[in-house]
Amino acid sequence: MGAEHGDSARSGLGRFTRWLRSGRGPKESLTDVDRESLLLAAAAAGLPLAPAAHPVDYRCSCNRIGCPTPGRHPVSFAWQTQSTTDRGQIERWARHQPQANFITATGMVHDVLDVPVEAGREALERLLSAGVDVGPVALSGGDRMLFFTATRGTPEDEDEWWPCELDCHPETMDEHPGMRWHCRGSYVLVPPARLPGDRTVDWLRGPEHPLPDPLTLLEPLTDACARHAGADQDYDYESAWPR
Repeated sequence: MGAEHGDSARSGLGRFTRWLRSGRGPKESLTDVDRESLLLAAAAAGLPLAPAAHPVDYRCSCNRIGCPTPGRHPVSFAWQTQSTTDRGQIERWARHQPQANFITATGMVHDVLDVPVEAGREALERLLSAGVDVGPVALSGGDRMLFFTATRGTPEDEDEWWPCELDCHPETMDEHPGMRWHCRGSYVLVPPARLPGDRTVDWLRGPEHPLPDPLTLLEPLTDACARHAGADQDYDYESAWPR
């Protein structure tokens, strides 16, 4: 039994590694899965959702001239209070807005550790090989990986709040090439989502995986980000930490 389990684990990791090294997630499975079902699965796992803009060619459906994050931002300014896991509401949104992406508001139930894909590949293989319980993981646009974790953003003592200025302003994402910690006041796109240029946001590990404590993933992710930053001595690794 032990040998069979080991062979199975190595085989699964091998398929997973091939997906990662190709720069794509297992998109072949997405073509057969209903978008609404994926959104409902995310909500059932406790991820609060709200409608987001979607790409129109290389523009954004919001029609804002020079939109800094086309297809990546919520539709409503009230997205934090609008976000919900209510099945009926999500079904209505999905059916009435068939092109819409969806965001999930972080810092309520979950946080997201957002890293460059090269660092994410390395850290994920290391974590899985070590038998660490990794939660949901998404591939975003082919250049970022999103590690979904339990939140550290809603402590009983408000003095221990971890709002991060970086994550309160997702439009500044291109200014921070290392790791970003999305916590209270931030959001990420939830799969399935479309980005300009035929890029997508897809699950590599779905929301059926329990959310881990972010601190169990933090060291491998920060180590991998540091290695992949290369010779850039000016990079400020402290910028990713919640303030």
